[in-house]
Amino acid sequence: MNAQTLRITGMTCTSCAALVEKALIGVSGVGSAKVYYDDGHAQLQSHLPIEAAELIAAVARAGYGAELDVKAARPLGMGGAAARRDEGPRPVSGRGGDGLRVAIIGSGGAAMAAALKATSEGARVTLIERGVLGGTCVNVGCVPSKIFIRAAHVAHMRRQSPFDDGISATPPVIDRGCLLAQQQARVTALREARYENILRDTPAIQVLHGHARFVDASHLAVDLADGGERKLTFDRCLVATGARAAIPPIEGLAGTPYWTSTEALECERIPARLLVVGASVVAVELAQAFARLGSRVTILARHGLLSAEDPAVGAALMGAFRAEGVEVLENTQACVAAHVDGEFVLTGEDDQQWRADALLVAAGRTPNTDAIGLDVAGVSVDAAGRILIDSAMRTSAANIYAAGDCTSQPQFVYVAAAAGTRAAINMLGGDAELDLSAMPAVVFTDPQVATVGRNEAQASQAGFAVETRTLALEHVPRALANFDTRGFIKVVAQAGSGRLLGVQVVAPEAGELIQTAAVAIRAGMTVHDLADQLFPYLTMVEGLKLAAQTFTKDVSQLSCCAG
Repeated sequence: MNAQTLRITGMTCTSCAALVEKALIGVSGVGSAKVYYDDGHAQLQSHLPIEAAELIAAVARAGYGAELDVKAARPLGMGGAAARRDEGPRPVSGRGGDGLRVAIIGSGGAAMAAALKATSEGARVTLIERGVLGGTCVNVGCVPSKIFIRAAHVAHMRRQSPFDDGISATPPVIDRGCLLAQQQARVTALREARYENILRDTPAIQVLHGHARFVDASHLAVDLADGGERKLTFDRCLVATGARAAIPPIEGLAGTPYWTSTEALECERIPARLLVVGASVVAVELAQAFARLGSRVTILARHGLLSAEDPAVGAALMGAFRAEGVEVLENTQACVAAHVDGEFVLTGEDDQQWRADALLVAAGRTPNTDAIGLDVAGVSVDAAGRILIDSAMRTSAANIYAAGDCTSQPQFVYVAAAAGTRAAINMLGGDAELDLSAMPAVVFTDPQVATVGRNEAQASQAGFAVETRTLALEHVPRALANFDTRGFIKVVAQAGSGRLLGVQVVAPEAGELIQTAAVAIRAGMTVHDLADQLFPYLTMVEGLKLAAQTFTKDVSQLSCCAG
């Protein structure tokens, strides 16, 4: 057999590795190919020599880069071993996944990342999904919500922009049916490309459609969607069942046709009046989007907008919302809900009432862990039903792991995917942990909210002596050029050393600059290091440099692009 190793560039996830692997296997003469996303290598075996140029061209056609690597990235022989004949679980110790039986409950970001990583190491995976493949993000979460929000942004800009004196504004006509069709078509296409097709083209992953529940710590029973039951024995199992909308205990709510985010994103009409219960990420994103598409929106906030963030964040967002006509009622709770003659009526503690044509309940999420038999498998959960895991995604049961929104991890798909990959590594004998100390987060309002690291209160609570600076966007040249100076950039640093501890940004396109701050925190940079970097002029990310410079300078006295 002839062995060759390629170095692959351009991969951003394990799905990319699967696509490169498929491209290489399609080259005539290639007997086997394994692509390892974690170290960016591909290993191939062939009966006859194959020109490297042919392999590189195949990878290029798939949209990635490749070059021959004369140094072997890892030993050959990962995979192809005969399956064990015994039915008991393998011991947890040891390295390598040849023939290991891995069961994964769920098919979202964590599940897919784990499945692809496990199969790349030779494991045999059974993936069980009770609903639609792809989980929350692609189907009813990130993808459709960002399409909906972007459409609302376009509608808003056509109605009103900072350049209306020179470019005439035109009130838009909203065809919700067409927008919904466009949204769902993109959701379907992404689900097919990133989930269904990959699973179909990965023989080492068997997909079962049905509801899984634990029989004990090494067996699952699956109630199949098309009837019957299937029993599974596993060596390792990953629980990646995600979460669903949490429903607050409002009297009468259960008997009304209220929306969660799922129904809101699939609605066929834009209501004239919309009540929103909740003030966290989903609530504020969808509230503003509906307002921009024509609804008169009222938010009932138990505390304030995004109350878990730095207080300045909520205050800035409040100002932006009220400027657009979104009514925000702080420290307000609904106690009773009714739906009469097509109208929602919510009643508060002081008998105040609010009426609307539609009601969106966006008061957080609860884990999908209540019907899968975790107790009989010895898997512990907290009071909220979230699976308890350590930094390696291990549960209280030795051979069962968990990742994503069914745990206490931050509910972002990129966190879930990273956790799923590391869980798979550890299932197969590795030692990988998930470090969330520099985790960026974005709220897709306008202006956006983007954060990373600790805010001022969190840093102080962690025992740091803290020094902070807040830069108003009126000092950022790009914001001035855009005629949009809503928001700020706040930098949190350790007093004395200047080590960067956190950044909070409220700004248009804040999500496009926060990753730079995340990399700086990960690298252990100080505000002085950040202030000394080269940033391209007239970009929003230049605001980070300016904010860092405020620790030692008055930036209002600098020229436009002063270094």
